[in-house]
Amino acid sequence: MGELSVSKEIILGALSTVQEPDLKKDLVTLGMIKDVELGIGEVRFTVVLTTPACPLKEKIRQDCEEAIHRLVHPDLKISINMTAEVTSLASSDPLIPGVKNVIAVASGKGGVGKSTVTANLAMALKQSGAKVGILDADISGPSIPVMFGAEELQPLVQEVNGKNRIQPIMQYGIKMISMGFLAPSDSPVPWRGPMMTQALRQFFGDTNWDELDYLLIDLPPGTSDIHLTLVQLIKLTGAVIVTTPQKVALSDATKGLQFFNQAGINVPILGLVENMAYFTPAELPDNKYYLFGKDGGKKLAEKYKVPFLGEVPLIQAIREAGDEGKPIASTEGPSATAFATIAANLAQQIAIRNASTPRQ
Repeated sequence: MGELSVSKEIILGALSTVQEPDLKKDLVTLGMIKDVELGIGEVRFTVVLTTPACPLKEKIRQDCEEAIHRLVHPDLKISINMTAEVTSLASSDPLIPGVKNVIAVASGKGGVGKSTVTANLAMALKQSGAKVGILDADISGPSIPVMFGAEELQPLVQEVNGKNRIQPIMQYGIKMISMGFLAPSDSPVPWRGPMMTQALRQFFGDTNWDELDYLLIDLPPGTSDIHLTLVQLIKLTGAVIVTTPQKVALSDATKGLQFFNQAGINVPILGLVENMAYFTPAELPDNKYYLFGKDGGKKLAEKYKVPFLGEVPLIQAIREAGDEGKPIASTEGPSATAFATIAANLAQQIAIRNASTPRQ
């Protein structure tokens, strides 16, 4: 290092003053600093974030540089490789051993755009660099195949480790399974509760999910047998509640939220998403018209002290993208930005929960 007397220990000492803003511990203690290398007048190291969707990536980078320049030497050249490894709370589930986090996406009623939110959250997480899957648990009214333009696709069955496994449909880099892939699109699925719950069990246990950072579960509306089976079958990382701003939707969203909070279930609420928060016409992109009321979802989140992940505008392009089978989060524009922000906030809440809860 020439005249600069620098060692790996000195660098780690400086970085131990940098806190991860959400986890409230320093990067060294959290094991987020890897591969420290010293050169002549420079230092290289890797910061391993808890999710590729981390919204504070640049702040962490800047804090590392500032700490080294302040505590080691102001002229030291710093090269930081920002990477990510998604954390997981529970040990491997025998049904889905390679899946790190399972997130239920729920609503108290239909018509609030839950499947649209699920599809776009999955797309936004995938675009951040995560490995993502969707399990469409709405057995009688599956929407995910349409959202991804995959209505005509059918999953294959292959032998994996001596057992026949369903190979999920892969679309835009996202793995998916849905009754919509297994039954004709124009045929109803008039099944009673036990048959639906058995189908859900097979979607978990008989599907070759392989390795995933996030598996999103698109639940049917309400609080039915499917919901009860899910919380009994799988250790959920948490749940996301989708609502719209008006009073009737908020009332039903409250029931959905309380379902996960009740004794014997105790699934943490990772956050609330307000869909159709306001209308913005394409020709007036700066105008907001609150057709269904204002801030209903935000106030509900405040009332129950759960994170508010963000709001999604009511924009024609979102509907068109869903009908065309390519979620709008895969494009650019205000709608895609909204979903990217919500996905980053969700990933942030998952990382906080995983860090603050003892491993199972």
